[in-house]
Amino acid sequence: MFKSYSMELAGRPLTIETGKMAGLANGSVLVRYGDTVVIVNVTASKEPREGIDFFPLSVDYEERMYAAGKIPGSFTKREGKPTDKAILVSRAIDRPIRPLFPKDLRNDVCVNAMVLCVDLDCSPEVAAQIGTSAALSISDIPFNGPTAAVSVGYVDGKIVINPTLEQRKNNRLNLTVAGTKEKVSMIEAGADEIPDDLMLEAIMTGHKEIQKVAEFIENIQKEIGKPKFEYKSAEIDHDFYEKVAAFASDKMYTALQEPDKETRENNVANVQAEVEAYLQGEMSEEEFEAVKPSIGEAIYKLEKKTVRHMILEEHKRVDGRSLDDIRPLSAEIDILPRAHGSALFSRGQTQVLSVATLGTVSDEQELDGLDEETSKRYIHHYNFPPYSVGEARPSRGPGRREIGHGALAERALVPVIPSQEEFPYTIRVVSEVLSSNGSTSQGSICGSTLALMAAGVPIKEPVAGISSGLVTDENDRNRYVLMTDIQGIEDFFGDMDFKVAGTKNGITAIQVDIKIDGLTEDIIRQAFERTRIARMYILNEVMLKAIAEPRKEISPYAPKIITMTIDPEKIKDVIGSGGKVINKIIADTGVKIDITDDGQVFIAGQDSEMASKAKNIIETIVGDLEVGKIYEGKVVRIMNFGAFVEVVPGKEGMIHISKLAKERVEKVEDVVSIGDTVLVKVIEIDSQGRVNMMRIVE
Repeated sequence: MFKSYSMELAGRPLTIETGKMAGLANGSVLVRYGDTVVIVNVTASKEPREGIDFFPLSVDYEERMYAAGKIPGSFTKREGKPTDKAILVSRAIDRPIRPLFPKDLRNDVCVNAMVLCVDLDCSPEVAAQIGTSAALSISDIPFNGPTAAVSVGYVDGKIVINPTLEQRKNNRLNLTVAGTKEKVSMIEAGADEIPDDLMLEAIMTGHKEIQKVAEFIENIQKEIGKPKFEYKSAEIDHDFYEKVAAFASDKMYTALQEPDKETRENNVANVQAEVEAYLQGEMSEEEFEAVKPSIGEAIYKLEKKTVRHMILEEHKRVDGRSLDDIRPLSAEIDILPRAHGSALFSRGQTQVLSVATLGTVSDEQELDGLDEETSKRYIHHYNFPPYSVGEARPSRGPGRREIGHGALAERALVPVIPSQEEFPYTIRVVSEVLSSNGSTSQGSICGSTLALMAAGVPIKEPVAGISSGLVTDENDRNRYVLMTDIQGIEDFFGDMDFKVAGTKNGITAIQVDIKIDGLTEDIIRQAFERTRIARMYILNEVMLKAIAEPRKEISPYAPKIITMTIDPEKIKDVIGSGGKVINKIIADTGVKIDITDDGQVFIAGQDSEMASKAKNIIETIVGDLEVGKIYEGKVVRIMNFGAFVEVVPGKEGMIHISKLAKERVEKVEDVVSIGDTVLVKVIEIDSQGRVNMMRIVE
């Protein structure tokens, strides 16, 4: 039965419809926000997936180009693999809902959010997040929501919910907040050096709006929500776990007292082997074979419980650090001799090599998406090869995690990248994770800042990143412990990975992964304070000691770029018919030339002398030849009375035979030939614009 429900969100109508489309999905809603339309469908398998120890949730945010009235730019003219932005939105939808499914659920659950129509004032990403919560809430899939999400901006000194396209032009904050009525469950932000207290205010302002939307969805669920289906629990048998724990708790505690990741993992593997041997001695062969598949899960549960107990009860970490200690740090630049900029940053056993490359304006990345952004000149890529965690498997290109971490680092650094007018280069940084034991995304931010400074990019401020972790009491969520600089095991078994990047002036990026139902304002405030202190330490004690400021000169291996501005009406003269003029300049000088519609000219070349020559040629083309000025030109025609010399493509003058040499010349060919390069001086431009020259002879 068709149902429609409406409310107002940030001054625009939000409508959720159901019962008209996609009737075979477990839950389906059509979300209208302004003129933005997103359909969200959720489905679940009838049986659990066998042989897995995780909840198999998949989220796909799909962009349809017709939603923005565009035809795809690909060769096939149809949508292909998801854009990076679509992948990032999929991750943002996933993070706040994942902790709200039962921990013992193993049925596949699929969320598909498809954008059907876009109103640039009304975010389809927000509509998709709200629609996901609504579809799950009214479905029969077990889900402990609802959640909701909003975007938050900071425009003209004011916090704005779901800023419009016009407001986004002067926006200093691009924040997405998701949560339940009670708590914040996801934070994703890019910011222009926003202070911690202002960021906290923005998050909590967003949460107030979330509460209204969550209540709206909750009321819909009460009216039309289906009963949740029964499922087969994957929870390990309690008695069996207690048997394993009774034998191995002390052994596990001892095994985990090791700062080295590989040694610690070997210790845990040895504990598992001891457990297996113990059970074999205690059970019949048939009984042992029955419980054997559960041993690994019992060991995992025991390890998790032990790590959490150490942190929560003893304030003790596996590597012996105190709760606010940062692992050993090091930073080094100029690792690669011919790279435009390179740096190696290490934090404990996490090690990242970042490499900066400078390119021309035409190297900008073109974007084929639904919003107003069509290109970008700062590009950040992140690679996480298997060897970085000691795994023997082939690399298969970047996955969603790599794309997400690269985008986070990019978001952290964009606010400090100089404008095109200040630094006319396209900039790409690639972060190669060489060794991973947690916080590689934050390591890539630190390393990339150093690589940019080493490359001579005049960034406004250096940026550092750090993460904070959390362990809460499962019986009392108000009892918790926060940690600074979490390593892999603390991220894996903890409740939060609160990543913050910023300069000495404020925050430039946030990404928060949460495994519990949400965070209180106090936890967020304390996480900001921890990460700010750690950020300042990393900047002052490590990064700025490796390189104090951006180099004044770029690498000799980077292209040298000269910029100039010409009258847009003269662009056609520089390009010439079919590109004839500009191609000749490029061929003669070996440079690369880019011209924008507003008359900006970018000349790039390895040889600065040739780049200057190209600039002089263009100046001559767009300007007028001047009497008394000396030019270099090429003989293009010879007549009985003199020679015609082309100074630049499209501009030529004549040298009369009497002006070819100091002495009398009987025949023009005795002095010059077609193709000769000669130095000439303009001596007259007559009323008809004809140019008369004389040859300069030493």
